[in-house]
Amino acid sequence: MTMLARSERYRSLKDNGLQYSDKGKIRSIPIKVIDTLEPEDRYDYILVTVRYDGAESALLALKDNHSPNIVTMISNVKGFAPWQAIVGERLLPAFPGVGGQIKDGVLYARIPPKLLVAARVGEINGTATVRVRTLVALFKAAKLPCTLTKDMRAYLLTHAASDIALLGALRLDALDENANDTRATARQITTTLKAYVHALQKAGIAIDPPLFRWMLRWPNGIVDRLFRAWLSTNMVKDMRRPDYASQASREIMHLRNDLLAFLGEHQIKLDMQTK
Repeated sequence: MTMLARSERYRSLKDNGLQYSDKGKIRSIPIKVIDTLEPEDRYDYILVTVRYDGAESALLALKDNHSPNIVTMISNVKGFAPWQAIVGERLLPAFPGVGGQIKDGVLYARIPPKLLVAARVGEINGTATVRVRTLVALFKAAKLPCTLTKDMRAYLLTHAASDIALLGALRLDALDENANDTRATARQITTTLKAYVHALQKAGIAIDPPLFRWMLRWPNGIVDRLFRAWLSTNMVKDMRRPDYASQASREIMHLRNDLLAFLGEHQIKLDMQTK
């Protein structure tokens, strides 16, 4: 595996390897790193793991490279056409099962519950091609859960809705992480998530994962309890840190604006009173 990085990140990886936090201890593994990708450099798969608002610039940097598969492990609300216009049929949409952040050159992984942890990958037209099956097998060989998904568009729209609800409601740069009462925040998440999921259903989107569709039928009080439990996790406490908050807030803003535009194209308005 080779990692493309630039500036300080390139120098850190080259000098120190990939540093990561393991139960509070900083460990390091050697990794091949480059700071320039030439057109003739060929890789079986190039995984693009940038933030949503950096997707198009990252793909433009790969436009002239001859590698056959460009795997976009990024949120997507606008649809795949703009990305295909840059890299063509090489585009293979996906989404990672885990997240995290890099602070002072160290990777801090953020691992959600096992129910939601599998990476997703699938062709735009939903067919189980050789390249998709091969990529899924590679992830599993690395002991990383991965699922072949027939409708990546539906999954990514649903995921955007959940990010807007969960991360948006945290008010990451303002919420007191020592607050004991999370009832209001949990209810805001419940109300927002139900509103967006209901709107996506009205737009003809198949909700994936189905858990979010089932939540529409559950009383708000039950859904609130799930999110109150989530709010009490160490993962959420870490997400409230100011250094993560500013970056996450910008991404959520872009996702929200684009998702509202998508719903507007279908003449659908949010019902924030959804039960």
